[in-house]
Amino acid sequence: MPEPVRNKSCASAELNASPRHIADEAASPVLCGIKPVLELLRDDPGKIDTVFVRKGLHGDASAILDLCRAGKIRFHLCEPADLARVLEKSSAGHPGQVRHQGVVARLLDTPFAAFEDLLATAPDAPLPLLLALDQVQDPGNVGTLARTLYALGGAGMIVPRHNGAFLGAGARRSAAGALEKLPVSRVVNLSRALDAARQAGFAVYGAACGEQSADLFAAPLQLPAVLVLGSEERGLRPMIAKRCDALLHIPMLRAFDSLNVAQAGAIFVAECLRRIR
Repeated sequence: MPEPVRNKSCASAELNASPRHIADEAASPVLCGIKPVLELLRDDPGKIDTVFVRKGLHGDASAILDLCRAGKIRFHLCEPADLARVLEKSSAGHPGQVRHQGVVARLLDTPFAAFEDLLATAPDAPLPLLLALDQVQDPGNVGTLARTLYALGGAGMIVPRHNGAFLGAGARRSAAGALEKLPVSRVVNLSRALDAARQAGFAVYGAACGEQSADLFAAPLQLPAVLVLGSEERGLRPMIAKRCDALLHIPMLRAFDSLNVAQAGAIFVAECLRRIR
């Protein structure tokens, strides 16, 4: 089985969001209150990124958690101070004036492309390459990758619905306008998405180190393709790595642990562009 990629990247996360997600975005849109959040979970859960629930709540709060689990929406059980930080970093106004009843839902503010449409249009891009992000957590890294991919003609990005970076203000700042132009598809299951891409004629490559990976600059590359980058801490998960047609690494001429995922991604994308030119 392929070893995990060490970009650096990947912390396998549970549906229950880690504290790092509590207040990592500025001016993120939120929905406050038990009843409004319940209604959105029932009617249009795809608009929700994360639900924050104060510890110790009962009654309808249990229904909110059940709906999050059923819909695979990440949630965080948090202290009152954590909720205050969410509101302070949101677009909800002064946190002391917001009646949230112990429940706050952070909403998505990035429109996503349908995955099927992304596969259909990718071969016509100047660089027919899709970037798939396997639990890349940092919004700045995602934004920087989007900026590089768009500038070099890439076709779009595939991100997981869970355990990925929130594509809010932080990602948009790093992207410098690219996220408004680059198609991004959000998928429930990245493994199935890669299987579908292969069936549609895409080669799938994974960025990875180890004896089973090949030199990026010497290995044959086929386009259109999907390039999968692993998370900042652990790299590609084994279930993702085994779906790749080949694992590729960047050869280093000095002893060094790894490159930042955004730096590594830029080198991979540039090499794919060099091949077709």
